[in-house]
Amino acid sequence: MRKAFDRQRRFDCQAVLEVQLNLNCRDEIVPILRALQHLYGQPKLRDNILGAVARDVNRTSSRKLGRKGMDDWQILVLAAVRLGCNLNYDKLQDLAEQHHALRHIMGVGEWSRNTHFDWRRIRDNISRVRPETIERINLLVVGEGHRLVPQAAETVRADSFVVETNIHYPTESSLIRDGLRKVLALGAALAERLGEAGWRQHRHLYKKARKLARQIERIAARKGADYHQRLKTPYRELLVLAATILDRAENLRQRLARRLAADVKLLGLDAELAAFLERALHVCQTARRRVLEGEKVPNQDKLFSIFETHTQLYKRGKTAQPVQFGRQVLVYEDAAGFVCHGYLLPRDSEDREVVIEQTRVAQCRLKGRIRCASFDRGFHSPENQRQLAEIIACPCLPMTGMQQARQQEQTATVQFRRARKRHAGIESAIGALQSGNGLARCRDRSERGFQRYVQLGILGRNLHVLGKVLIAREDAHSKAAESRRGKRAA
Repeated sequence: MRKAFDRQRRFDCQAVLEVQLNLNCRDEIVPILRALQHLYGQPKLRDNILGAVARDVNRTSSRKLGRKGMDDWQILVLAAVRLGCNLNYDKLQDLAEQHHALRHIMGVGEWSRNTHFDWRRIRDNISRVRPETIERINLLVVGEGHRLVPQAAETVRADSFVVETNIHYPTESSLIRDGLRKVLALGAALAERLGEAGWRQHRHLYKKARKLARQIERIAARKGADYHQRLKTPYRELLVLAATILDRAENLRQRLARRLAADVKLLGLDAELAAFLERALHVCQTARRRVLEGEKVPNQDKLFSIFETHTQLYKRGKTAQPVQFGRQVLVYEDAAGFVCHGYLLPRDSEDREVVIEQTRVAQCRLKGRIRCASFDRGFHSPENQRQLAEIIACPCLPMTGMQQARQQEQTATVQFRRARKRHAGIESAIGALQSGNGLARCRDRSERGFQRYVQLGILGRNLHVLGKVLIAREDAHSKAAESRRGKRAA
């Protein structure tokens, strides 16, 4: 049984709008809680947001049956605080059980000592909310921010950055080892449940694969003369061992195909085994092509993680991080600091391939109010220059090449020069998303979880900005309204 929020006033709990926040504290939770208070005080906006959350949480079940679950408002508050303050689930659990103001804003009173928020319970409830729903909530938050700061939507700046996936550094030997570990464990579990023989030595086989992978890693780390040739012998042994194990697992699946149909749990094990079989085989083929046959394998043919298969390799030419493994995210920031649009690029796409489409989407979502938008040289192409001029009145898209850039600079308008000078501030927004909102490295699993994680990070940033705007209006001299550098909110 669930409800949107508790409408019954309690003696041991302050009303959400009456909770007093410490405005002389610069911690990020203060503006986030102030923004949530503001959303709660707008009934139409609040009901719209909670209705979207409710549809996701109870997609296939009735809200009137079963045990009492977390309120939709509590799910929204915890989801906002999680990446708004860049917390893991353990720290979020401790705050939900100990933080006085946070508990009162969630509607949990002082007498409710038996109300616990186990981290698994929090994770399972937040994971029910779809990325599309969080994106819609972001638009509603940005819309409320633009109601308070109307001119902010007229100027935006856009750039992309890499959100890393939570994987180890990928090499073919380590990926083959990961794949064999999962195939052996799943094959042994499936065979044990159905009384099949032949998997008694699965631990020994994994140790053998791990020993060969370590031998490969040592040779690759020490290098030396003809180390490429010395790598071939252990790689060949590892691939032969992998082929034997993968063939045995595939034969097991074929033998047990008819017996699996009657058991849902066994069908789940079989489906998981089939997925890891396919991935391990893919990595073995890539290793054979690259190491044994000396072929240069393109990135689109590679698999960079057995578990996070959507991971891509990026070489962006940055000194600190020459190589990154993750996914590229394009963000549009307005003049007030709201991230008014965020987009996860497809695995093999580049900035210049998506900028026109996503600028149209951003312009549509802001109801045609964008007058000036700035980008960097990575988005440039002659066609993009022409199409951006049709979408936006004053586009700022620098050209590549010394001669073209000099000519563009000589004929540039005042608006172009202002936008170009202001564009570097987008790096500050990206830095805030990475360091303050957890978007340096995604801690959730699967591509769907990655999409949700990105949208939650953007939601946390937008609520933080909205809260600072509200606090600055109430008390311009409060510490909670300024940044670490002492700059006041818009």
